[in-house]
Amino acid sequence: MRTYLVTQADRSRGRGTVATVRAALAGGVDVVQMREKHATARERYELGRELRALTREAGVAFVVNDRVDVAAAVDADGVHLGDDDLPIAVAREQLCPDAVVGRSVSTVEGAVAAERAGADYLGVGAVFATDTKDVSDDESNVGTDRVTAIADAVEIPIVGIGGITAANAAEVVGAGADGVAVVSAITDADDPEAAARDLRRAVDGVRTGRVER
Repeated sequence: MRTYLVTQADRSRGRGTVATVRAALAGGVDVVQMREKHATARERYELGRELRALTREAGVAFVVNDRVDVAAAVDADGVHLGDDDLPIAVAREQLCPDAVVGRSVSTVEGAVAAERAGADYLGVGAVFATDTKDVSDDESNVGTDRVTAIADAVEIPIVGIGGITAANAAEVVGAGADGVAVVSAITDADDPEAAARDLRRAVDGVRTGRVER
């Protein structure tokens, strides 16, 4: 999990999510999460089928935000959960034993609890200020020190999310994240493919030669 794209159609400059994902895959993202919180279940299902086909062809992991039912219906690799979603164990039961289950966390305590509950990876943030997701004050702009603390506390992979760009991605990975997850840095870019490539280059520049956790 080096470069992880979270989709959001209303940030795609009218290109739409499918075109954005296609460009991002060409640029080197290795995880795609379908979020699209304002879409209906039917719309997520239809979009999910298209994204599943694209990611499968590219050999890239595909996860669905929140909706375990949609993840199962489109044969996604897994699901990404937040505080208000199903417990990790229940989500895995609804999918399959080897499904990928991610969890959003913002504290060391939350990270440790999620790992103990069986999460496969963690999305840590918001690392920097962001306007792509409504988060409480104590979950916003948690900083890279928090990334380091969580990386030191768990054994599973973590990706930093929230306000991350190619310009600050190296700082997040240098703090201990295995990769970064973004919305606007790719979807709102003039050239999503080039933006994904720049982001991947920034992450790989730090990871190269680093002893992996």
